[in-house]
Amino acid sequence: MESAHSLPQETPMGWPDNTTNDITKMRDVKMVEIPERDGDGYLKDMENWTLEIGKAMAEADNYTLTESMWEQIEKARDYYNENNIVPPIRKFAKYIGIDKKVLFSDWNTGPMKPITKYGGLPKPTGCV
Repeated sequence: MESAHSLPQETPMGWPDNTTNDITKMRDVKMVEIPERDGDGYLKDMENWTLEIGKAMAEADNYTLTESMWEQIEKARDYYNENNIVPPIRKFAKYIGIDKKVLFSDWNTGPMKPITKYGGLPKPTGCV
């Protein structure tokens, strides 16, 4: 018979069974180490970016990104790779065929900052 002060039984992984739900959640989340970021949260080295790192950065910042937002991030990366520059919002909206008002509404802020931050791109300059 277990006393009220005894330790919980351990799971096969060695965790107390009262944390099983947390363990199950942890199994679904790939643990990713975020490379060094600057004071604004941008990666110090763009070459370190991967989709998993971008997702981990957003999660660490408590920033929820939708599938549509990730598509926009991918398109911004495409634009950057083609032109070697982060586009101003007007050019980016035209490039992806979305009204810039919709972009501002989707992102609840100047969209180019989070797009570039979580996309591993340089900080935007000018209209964001």
